[in-house]
Amino acid sequence: MGPAATAEFYAKVIARTPAVRDQDHVRVVIWADPTVPDRVAALLDGSTDPYPALLEGALKLRDLDATVIAIPCHTAQYFIPKLAADTGMRFLDMVAETAAALSARTGPVGLLGTRGTLASGLYQNMLAGTELILPSEPTQTEVDQAIAAVKRGDARQGGAHLDRALAALDAPLTILACTELPLAARYTTSEGELLDPTDLLADALIQCCW
Repeated sequence: MGPAATAEFYAKVIARTPAVRDQDHVRVVIWADPTVPDRVAALLDGSTDPYPALLEGALKLRDLDATVIAIPCHTAQYFIPKLAADTGMRFLDMVAETAAALSARTGPVGLLGTRGTLASGLYQNMLAGTELILPSEPTQTEVDQAIAAVKRGDARQGGAHLDRALAALDAPLTILACTELPLAARYTTSEGELLDPTDLLADALIQCCW
């Protein structure tokens, strides 16, 4: 849903496609609608309802002959089962792709994302066999501020907040479970390994459509 995150995701699809000419790239239709109501609030207290807008967007993509849909928004992954049922479309599952990538990993893994994503249990359920390190309240506040900074166009300030969150989490590997966080991560100094699930989503899109 975030414009910067949407643009970044398409750039990843382009960069990760083994193409040598324009005609080698995946045919893509992008429906970028930043007016979709807040997904985080919907999962935390039900005060918003993004589903009608999400459904409208999926139906528009279907009308444009899209066959597969990828949503580069972690919190919105919560709505994928209902969207798939209501549209008959195939949706790529970023959380499942992340779980598959970590299936052979041992040891603790950090998880940073929106309050809605964490409250939904999307990653916790899919990674039930993994020792997850979740942020404390002060650390989550830093994550919130990092996301907000990227959304207002200040990724460098977002990086400063993310640095503090990563230091507090102190995990050997951290999942950046919000599409704004990788943009902030460009400006971090953390030495810990970071996993960006949108990389995996881009790879899944290329694998099924290229």
